[in-house]
Amino acid sequence: MSHKQKVRIGMIGYKFMGKAHSHAYRDLPFYFDLGIEPVLQTMVGRDKTSVKLASEKFGWLSYETDWRRLIEREDIDVIDIGTPNNTHVEIAIAAAEAGKHIICEKPLALNTQQALNMLKAVQKAGVIHMVSYNYRFVPAIQYAKKLIQDGMLGEIYHFRAQYLQDWIMDPGFPLVWRLRKDVCGSGSLGDLMAHSIDLARFLVGEIKEVTGMMETFIKKRPLGEMSGGLSASISGESFADVDVDDAVAAMARFENGAVGVFEATRFGKGNRNGNRLEINGSKGSIRWDMESMNTLQLYLEEDTPGMQGFRSINCTESVHPYGEAYWPAGHIIGYEHTFINLMHDFMKGILTNTNPNPNFEDGYRNQVILDAIEKSASAGKWMKIKY
Repeated sequence: MSHKQKVRIGMIGYKFMGKAHSHAYRDLPFYFDLGIEPVLQTMVGRDKTSVKLASEKFGWLSYETDWRRLIEREDIDVIDIGTPNNTHVEIAIAAAEAGKHIICEKPLALNTQQALNMLKAVQKAGVIHMVSYNYRFVPAIQYAKKLIQDGMLGEIYHFRAQYLQDWIMDPGFPLVWRLRKDVCGSGSLGDLMAHSIDLARFLVGEIKEVTGMMETFIKKRPLGEMSGGLSASISGESFADVDVDDAVAAMARFENGAVGVFEATRFGKGNRNGNRLEINGSKGSIRWDMESMNTLQLYLEEDTPGMQGFRSINCTESVHPYGEAYWPAGHIIGYEHTFINLMHDFMKGILTNTNPNPNFEDGYRNQVILDAIEKSASAGKWMKIKY
């Protein structure tokens, strides 16, 4: 592998997304021969003991406790931002000004203005930039995109999406950063519906107006911190107000005339990661569910009468997107491979000096829509989308 271009990664954050991104960087050269090799150079975290342990476990060469020192280093080519949302803007702008390529977890920022500032910074610096909307990189979703582009579904009429989880339903679950507006920006709106909006824009097109409603079911929670994945621990006996949404519903009109319905909640009992969508067109429909991520359901009106119905396509054939990189047909892949595919496009972008998608432009446009939904829920009226 010595002939490959080496790209030295500096990762800020080491928990849920730090684990997912670390795995993707490590496995990328195993599956894809791109002529480029990510080097796990340095991982950053505020807690020295924890970040040291994580860096050793995930295979990083070194660790730091100050992200500013990381950005100043000449042996870092990429800054990977996996920190809470309120830190994205400062880190990304500093990284861009230092000439580093950037990949940032979603949502891009706390609000539209921050996202716009980040977009302008990377554009001015001329660096490669990407936002980690990993569900775009499910082979079944990529194949759905191809079917739509090829006209198999005809004119698109409906996009509907649900993203349902249940991990904060216990009233005793603590007020972690994902439940504090000053840190995360919004609740299920930015955490979950942001993914659905990205998939809607990717598969159907731009949204021109939205209306929404939001609800918070549990108003106070004990203080606490995330402890890895979606688990958390309580810190002391104090309680504080919850100031983000537990659930959100929205409707949308697309520029191409289609209509959209979105629902996101972290109170959907029994749904561990119920990320689902359906698209209806004049010639057919598709359905997809992340909990069966390799399967795309397809209905085509042109099928013989009496034999019409949804067929299940296992998107693991070599003809499917990214299919040749993995296993023989029917040998399914998992959640972690969405990040490997994402990093494939990111590294290819660095190699060819071409911005992949979704990039900070997509992150900014997503944030505009998120903010419009939140404003609509407050004002009780439709909001035009203006970029």
